Amino acid sequence: MLSYSFMQRALIAALLVGTLCSVLSFFVVLKRLSFLGAGISHTALGGIAIGLVAKLDPVLTGSIFSVLTAMGVGYVSRAGKISADTVIGIFYAAGMALGIALISAFEGYYPELFSLLFGNILSVSLRDLLLMALVLTIALVFIVLFFKELLAICFDEEMAEAGGLPVGPLYLALLAVMGLTVIVSIQLVGIVLVAALIVIPGAAALRISRNYRGMLILSLVFGLAGSTGGLVLSYFYPVPPGAAIVLILTILFVLALVLNRFLARNDFPRRPVEQL
Repeated sequence: MLSYSFMQRALIAALLVGTLCSVLSFFVVLKRLSFLGAGISHTALGGIAIGLVAKLDPVLTGSIFSVLTAMGVGYVSRAGKISADTVIGIFYAAGMALGIALISAFEGYYPELFSLLFGNILSVSLRDLLLMALVLTIALVFIVLFFKELLAICFDEEMAEAGGLPVGPLYLALLAVMGLTVIVSIQLVGIVLVAALIVIPGAAALRISRNYRGMLILSLVFGLAGSTGGLVLSYFYPVPPGAAIVLILTILFVLALVLNRFLARNDFPRRPVEQL
């Protein structure tokens, strides 16, 4: 399998994005930002469409659009006292509408569009790998530097702000990293399924972990298992890599639920999701 150069690049991409999404998933689940992942990914269609019709790099325009959208959601929801779900729903619809309108109005041949919608990890280039590595580095540096602060914000923003933490800037920075993560993950599973990469690893880890360190490690394990396992599955069976990755992640989540039920029946102390 690894004798092919495109499979080597695909495996590296799966490892990079699997690590990136798994680490970010830890905060997404704790902060209850799951819907934001879907919102940003679908809103990115607007930025990608701008790049396609303007003959620009769709990844670049999509990245800018995704980051601005994520930060816009955070700013409007905090400054306007509007629930994040409401703002995400508005941006979600507006971004999709913009993308559809531009692609329909400027009729042309856009071969990249199908890959961006449904993902095509086998077409990953060296440039794509460098971009993924760059985003992963930015995310890891940010999280390592502000891990405790981000954890405090995830649970109680008001208490964190009262403690002197710069809640607003840190929250917007987290959303910006999330926007970048979404755009590089689209290469693997596409706009339609990218939210699963950001949500499922953390959600599965939360069900069976005893502490936050364990949750972070398990999220990483689940994310890497799903991304690499899906790639291997798609190599041996006629299943699209993006769909295979999400299906394996879903199976892992179901197994985590079953294991959680087993631990509960055997009186192991659990931390229920409702308390987070």
